[in-house]
Amino acid sequence: MSKIETRDLVLKVAQEFVQTRGFNAFSFRDVAERVGIKTASIHYYFPTKAELGRALVAQHREHVGAALAAIDAEEHDPRRKLARYVYVFKSTLEVGNRMCLCGMLAADFSTLDQMIVDELRRSFEDHEAWLTRVLEAGMESGAFTLSRSAKDEARLLISSLEGAMLIARSFEDINRFEECVRSLLGRLIPVSGDQINQSHN
Repeated sequence: MSKIETRDLVLKVAQEFVQTRGFNAFSFRDVAERVGIKTASIHYYFPTKAELGRALVAQHREHVGAALAAIDAEEHDPRRKLARYVYVFKSTLEVGNRMCLCGMLAADFSTLDQMIVDELRRSFEDHEAWLTRVLEAGMESGAFTLSRSAKDEARLLISSLEGAMLIARSFEDINRFEECVRSLLGRLIPVSGDQINQSHN
């Protein structure tokens, strides 16, 4: 493998470990064994685990940013945008009952290096900013009816979705997530389970 391929594989494996175990429940040795390289080799790419964690969140921000940009480019109806956004969370659960990367890291907040915390907060701010814009557009078009400011609603949505993932993951029951979403979005728009399932198409 090339150096770029090795670095990407290290990040992929580390992300899986974070999403299924938590940041503090794996070591460089665990990653090295899965990738098939020496533990010391990982230090070439990421001198410390904190730098690996920061790189994970930075990469995640890029991927989410690209996904949100695609939604903006492909959808004009704020309701469709919101439904597709929700599907991003659901699709994560569908892959081995994984938790959102940032949600898992947030659970380890008190033990994380500040560089990871800073990147983590920026990631949540990215979500809040995008949701705020979508909700504001929905209010202007009459698609949404909000009982609070768009910014406050955006914060409620991201917090509720993360919480819904945690509970659904604990029971290994994605229906719990879908039920929460229907209740959450029902205050804004009527979204059926079928719409959630098909919103990515």
